[in-house]
Formats: sequence, structure tokens, C-alpha cells
Amino acid sequence: MQIDIPLSAGVDEVGRGCIAGPVVAAIVILQPGVVIAGLADSKQLTHKRREILCGQIKENSVAWAVGRAEPGEIDRINILQATLLAMRRAYDALGVRPGWVKVDGNRFPPLPCNGEAIIGGDATVAEISAASILAKVWRDAEMDILDVLYPGYQFAQHKGYPTRAHQARLKALGVSPMHRRSFAPVRTLCVEG
Repeated sequence: MQIDIPLSAGVDEVGRGCIAGPVVAAIVILQPGVVIAGLADSKQLTHKRREILCGQIKENSVAWAVGRAEPGEIDRINILQATLLAMRRAYDALGVRPGWVKVDGNRFPPLPCNGEAIIGGDATVAEISAASILAKVWRDAEMDILDVLYPGYQFAQHKGYPTRAHQARLKALGVSPMHRRSFAPVRTLCVEG
């Protein structure tokens, strides 16, 4: 007798605390029974380790997808709503429908399925850790592209986070189309300008 176990997906986002670039969410359904050694919160891993794990996640998943919300959307609807929108877009792009979704954090996005929000899930739940890593690798690669498209801002170095170097480049060059105008210190420059 065969028993079908509903597939479980993990969801996480990257880029909420940035002042430039999109917020990116990933969703991952890992192969049942497969254990990927070293899965953890993407922020706790080196760039090289994330890249290696990203390949293993893609190879050992039933399905995965990425969703995003752009800076203009973030400014219009706020970062929380944009994050939930990116998560919904990732879910909508997934080719397989999971029976349960586990989301990192304290808010469950508006998905047409059952699930739960798990605070600290990116460090404790394999599916969420996998989504965290996938989202981070994807977004970092996008920020490397934006570094070429918007030279001088050093997006490849700070990935859009409000570091001192980023804020210095922002003051020197002004606000780019990739900056979130509703976020300080970008908002301050827009008001002063």
C-alpha cells in the first residue's frame, strides 16, 4: 500500500533591510528523504558555501522558484507588503503545488494553501534554509548586474545594504532608479534634492 505524503515547501526572502534593489523571495520543495549537509541561514554562510549549497539545492529539489518586488513597488506598498508579494510570486511560479508551506518570520503570505510562519525558520527548517540560500544567491547575482548597469554605486560590494560606503556613494552620485525612495537615507536625499 502506497501512502502519499504531501510535499512541504519552504519560503524565505532576502533584501528587506536594503535601500536599493529588489526584495527577492524563493520557494523550495526538497526531495523527500534527502538531507543536504550544511543548510543554514544564508547570512551565516560564506559566499562560496552558499554557491555550493545552491547547486545542491537545485539538484535535490522537486521544484524551486523565485519571486521579486521592485524598488518602485516597495515604495508604493511598503516593504512588508512587497515581501509578501514576492513570496506569492515565487509560489505562483512554482511548477508543483505543495500541500504545506513553511515561511520564515511571523507573517504568512496570502497563498492558496495551508502553512505556517516560523520565526527563525531559516536556521532550523531545512526547506526554509534552502529557500534562504537560493534567494540570497539569486539576489546577490542581480546586484552584481546592477553594479555594471549603475557604475559607481558599488552594488556588488554592499548588495544594496545601507553601509557607510553605500551611503557615501549615494550622497556623491545621487539617487539611482534602483534606490528605494521611501527608505532613509534615500528619502532624506530626495527631500534635500
